[in-house]
Amino acid sequence: MPVPPVGTGMDDPDPATVAAEINEHLRATAERPVETTASRWIGEAEAVAGDLVGGDIDPDVIEERLVHVADLLANVEETGDPEADEHVAAARELAADLRANRR
Repeated sequence: MPVPPVGTGMDDPDPATVAAEINEHLRATAERPVETTASRWIGEAEAVAGDLVGGDIDPDVIEERLVHVADLLANVEETGDPEADEHVAAARELAADLRANRR
């Protein structure tokens, strides 16, 4: 199944929306046959991103935590599954786009 298009389509994306999109991409890897070490990093990143979804959290805090998510995902070179790799890449791109648009 192809990965949906990345990004919110907004020039100045809402951090909470980006966090939810990142979380969805990371959750999508849960049912994939992901290599064990990659799974640990993705799981930690998913936990951090998941904590940001649905709460009344300051956008600056969300951005800060998404930097941590990006740092965790930087430890994942590949997952051993092409579809999971696409989801991880999409999550990374969303975090990078948010960071670039907020500077």
